[in-house]
Amino acid sequence: MTHASDHAGGRAPSVLGRRSAGVLLHPTSLPGEGANGTFGREAYHFVDFLHAAGAHVWQVLPLNEVHAEGSPYQCQSAHAGDTRLINLADVCAEYGIDPSGAALESLFDQVRQGQGGHSGDWWARFADFKGHNAHWLDDFALYRVLKHVHGEQPWWAWSVPLRDRQEAAMAEAHAHFALNIERVRFNQFLFFEQWQRLRHYANGCGIRVFGDMPIFVAHDSADVWVHRDLFDLDDQGHALSRSGVPPDYFSATGQLWGNPLYRWERMIDNGFSWWKKRFETQLELYDFLRVDHFRGFESCWSVPMGEETAMNGHWVEVPGRLLFSSLIDHFGQLPIVAEDLGVITEPVEALRDDYGLPGMRILQFAFDGDASNPYLPHNHVRNCVVYTGTHDNDTTLGWFEACSDELRARIMAYLGEPAGGMPMALIRSALVSVATLAVLPMQDLLGLGGRHRMNTPGTCSDANWRWRFDWSMCPDSLAADFRAQCSLYGRLAY
Repeated sequence: MTHASDHAGGRAPSVLGRRSAGVLLHPTSLPGEGANGTFGREAYHFVDFLHAAGAHVWQVLPLNEVHAEGSPYQCQSAHAGDTRLINLADVCAEYGIDPSGAALESLFDQVRQGQGGHSGDWWARFADFKGHNAHWLDDFALYRVLKHVHGEQPWWAWSVPLRDRQEAAMAEAHAHFALNIERVRFNQFLFFEQWQRLRHYANGCGIRVFGDMPIFVAHDSADVWVHRDLFDLDDQGHALSRSGVPPDYFSATGQLWGNPLYRWERMIDNGFSWWKKRFETQLELYDFLRVDHFRGFESCWSVPMGEETAMNGHWVEVPGRLLFSSLIDHFGQLPIVAEDLGVITEPVEALRDDYGLPGMRILQFAFDGDASNPYLPHNHVRNCVVYTGTHDNDTTLGWFEACSDELRARIMAYLGEPAGGMPMALIRSALVSVATLAVLPMQDLLGLGGRHRMNTPGTCSDANWRWRFDWSMCPDSLAADFRAQCSLYGRLAY
């Protein structure tokens, strides 16, 4: 494993705030009826739980519109929200819709017919939303409608005039599908309204929302269809190279993500305007933001087309300093955390540290026998976020049970033998760390085993991204017990 040395230290910047703790749980994992969690009452119940537990941060995965496989890191848009998270019961109550006939696909028609129920100003709010988000919303709505018309085929498999966004074909599509396009816009309006209400409630409870943004966007996305000149594609829209990472802790053959790479020279020429619009949307969604695969802003792993794994790729230099300087000139301080895992080199560390960005420390990566391992708690710095594990790791209990006897002995020799065993031993190690923010996956807080992990990188499994918890998994004393731990280790934020 390649270890990153630490250059940062001292006082934590405002992005992390005061010493505190948080919980990682994607909203799809919330309890409730239906195939996934939503922004309904269970989400508010979860915020109440975090408040009672003394947590100051709720970390989520990307909230963008997903494809059928459900990965929040391969989305149909870098801006559009995941409409699966809309709570239909709340929409029905607000807009006076009969819940027995409510369906996501027809909400716009039902709201118009019902004249908005108790939300009489909805049309003005909807108009404001469309105006504010026109830079991405109109293109995404048309993309979403055309994907449906083409049987969900990727945009490069559409008819050539639509694939290439020829002027006459686009005008005809806008006119012919005007109502369908408006339905997509309206569902996005509902998503953003419900999410912002939930976020406002969380903020009122003293809880900040910690978001996540992938560095790359999916090939089959509205962004690539609209901005083909910014991506490494041929004239037919096929990718000339694909993103990924070389072999690492997560996969012996690396990870082949399949996203097209950026044409950075074009982005430099237009002043990184695409990135500025992307960050604007993300910073409206969250209080602060994790940038996934941060090392890709220094250089990224390029895999030629035709390769079945990521092993035979090469590094391509990226103008990360130009990008971040431009973003800071535009936004001022960037409230972001660098996901600095994987193959981290001195130039990557320098890029992170020169801009004062907090990094990450994963305790499951700490016990390779090297006392200088930066993931070991005695090597942590204040300006970072410590985790027992992330959504890509096994649960801590599952990880520990899969360790060899020798490794388990090494882990417990370092941690001691605290009451409760695993995962409590690693949870306490995270809480006692000097890192300003400690984040625990909900699975670890519940003490769950490996079958409850969120994702296994490098696999296409029906189990990925599907995990949900139930309140019956939570002991009655869980919130009080965690609050006591936060207080004991100086992480009680209120």
